[in-house]
Amino acid sequence: MKNTSPKRPRDRVAVFVIVAVVALLVDRLTKLWAQAALADGRTIIVVPKLLGLTLVHNPGASLGMGSSVTWLISCLALVACVVLVYLAMTTVSLWWTAALTLAFAGAFGNLIDRVVFAHGFLNGSVVDFLNYGWSVGNVADIELGIAAVLIVVLLLANVPFSAKDMKESQESKEQSADSAESRGADGR
Repeated sequence: MKNTSPKRPRDRVAVFVIVAVVALLVDRLTKLWAQAALADGRTIIVVPKLLGLTLVHNPGASLGMGSSVTWLISCLALVACVVLVYLAMTTVSLWWTAALTLAFAGAFGNLIDRVVFAHGFLNGSVVDFLNYGWSVGNVADIELGIAAVLIVVLLLANVPFSAKDMKESQESKEQSADSAESRGADGR
């Protein structure tokens, strides 16, 4: 899992573009479908008591929180998108690039909705249609969730984020190897 390439920024750009384009396309196409197929207000049951399809325009964040400050949520999403692009381009790991790009695509997909369906400055709603019974979300939300899980896995696996982290990881391995050698020599 430690795919790192500090000297190949074009690899990171390629991963960013491919992941972002695919994730954004899936999000946009599913939202367009939901708006066309579910506009009459009906709910389609996919898996009873687990998943249905219901069109909702959510002005807030998760679970509808922050509905009165949609413009602030939009501004925070914009800042998050810029930071995620920066981080995805500066990491030395293609795994980190992919995870951060997926988070970017999810945040940007919902930001697109807030701009397209705005009733004022960044005061729009997000198209949600995946009805879990306790919450209604969309593909961008799933992308954000997958990105969060990937980031936790990368952290737990100690996948280096920067060249400095990679150097420290290599030095730590060398010290461990030296330490094991000295213990082996003393035990003879």
